[in-house]
Amino acid sequence: MSTAGQLLVATPLLGDPNFDRAVVLMLEHSEEGAMGLVLNRPSDLPVTDILPGWAALASEPSEVFHGGPVSTDSALALVRTSGGPVIGVRQLPHEVGVVDLDTPTELVQDAVTALRVVAGYAGWGAGQLEGEIEEGAWFVVDTLPDDAFTSDPERLWRRVLRRQPHPLSLVASFPRDPALN
Repeated sequence: MSTAGQLLVATPLLGDPNFDRAVVLMLEHSEEGAMGLVLNRPSDLPVTDILPGWAALASEPSEVFHGGPVSTDSALALVRTSGGPVIGVRQLPHEVGVVDLDTPTELVQDAVTALRVVAGYAGWGAGQLEGEIEEGAWFVVDTLPDDAFTSDPERLWRRVLRRQPHPLSLVASFPRDPALN
């Protein structure tokens, strides 16, 4: 089963600090492996510092986000488009797409209504993600158009879980450290 176009939400049982309370938008998932972008890890690096031509289109917070632990020295951008195919944009569900940052901004700026620059990505080898889901490390849920461009990324994990049906919605109240509860 492919998770492409869906969200992976880290369960409280996931022990990897790279993904503590992470919300990952899945871009690809096939027999060869899977790739996604963490949506709730802003950095302190303003988009204007590394991609000044794209800064005017960047959604708040206008920072480069940590997309995952793989290839952290490369960046890509998620965009919300105003509908229809756009040159230089690979469409995903909900009018969200991935834009090639080598594309001249003037080709896409009229169609882009939101932009999130992400450095790095989350990657899984063949069968690895399926095993993690079976072990209970991830919840697989539907995405909404605003998830990738939230202005409040620190609350995204809880917000995504709260909108799920009971009993999954209860996980949103799970304390960071159950020993302190």
